[in-house]
Amino acid sequence: MSEKIKQGDTVIILKGKDKGKKGKIIKFKEDRSKVLVEGVNLVKRHQKPSGKNPGGIIEKLAPIHISKVMLICSRCGKPTRVNRKEGEKGRKVRVCKKCKEFIDKV
Repeated sequence: MSEKIKQGDTVIILKGKDKGKKGKIIKFKEDRSKVLVEGVNLVKRHQKPSGKNPGGIIEKLAPIHISKVMLICSRCGKPTRVNRKEGEKGRKVRVCKKCKEFIDKV
């Protein structure tokens, strides 16, 4: 499922406390089943002071499972599932299932 979305894609959250929010994928976690999305799933952590860090309660991004996000097509602007087809140069590219346009640059 991770080949359907990539780092830098804009996605919408389908489930959880941030349902309906949009954000850009910042990073994939360990086995590519979780992603960090910009401005989504913020959690508060208590941190001890150490060195330059003053400590206290900090907000940080927590990973969200890849099945709870859906790609937003850059062409039509709608949440869409992704199909894969062969492009002009013979390599596989992602295609929007709603508008049938290439998501990746060919």
